[in-house]
Amino acid sequence: MSLLVIVFGALVAAFAVACILLPNDAIDYGTAGIAIIISKLTGMNLSKTVFFVFLPFLFVGFFALGKEFLIKAIFGSGAYMLGLEIFERIPFELNTEHFIAVVFGGAILGAGLSLILRAGGCIDGSEILAAMIVSKLQQRSGRNMSMTGILIAFNACVYTAAFLLINRNSALLSLLVYIVATAVIDHFTDRFEAIKQVTIITKEPDPIINWIRDDMHKTCT
Repeated sequence: MSLLVIVFGALVAAFAVACILLPNDAIDYGTAGIAIIISKLTGMNLSKTVFFVFLPFLFVGFFALGKEFLIKAIFGSGAYMLGLEIFERIPFELNTEHFIAVVFGGAILGAGLSLILRAGGCIDGSEILAAMIVSKLQQRSGRNMSMTGILIAFNACVYTAAFLLINRNSALLSLLVYIVATAVIDHFTDRFEAIKQVTIITKEPDPIINWIRDDMHKTCT
């Protein structure tokens, strides 16, 4: 069931990007944003560019985050690239202002990504990179940490590239996409998720701590 949710969410995200955001001079964020910039500058096929940009992160993520993650990432990224290939060929036009279209597209993109994240999937390399960095930092510090700061820094680089290499209007519209999409994602993930805490009483905590951190990839104190 989770794979079906990931595939559906990826297709929703692809529709938002191909049919709403790109025609209105906005781009996606993360590694998908990098792929879109490369595609615009070189004329390369967008879905293939997304694949080549995402592939190194997928390879590294397999070793760092495990087989289950790899399977979900393959299904999600595959559906996303297929969706881009299909939706780019379908004529779709919103007869409205760029600002309204971008807000609408960002909301749809956020909804699709929310479904993917809720099912434990991923279609963007920046999330893999952030998850790996946070995992390492949590193992060292033993404290829960957020990926938000890392993702903001990564996307700041993407939008700076869009500003310098494409145009100012595209960068500003893309920033609006990021704000709207992340607001939608935060709303749905915060609404349905809760922090669960378990207290374990033992005389030998070290083996349990190592197991929780290394095998379950969770934090503990």
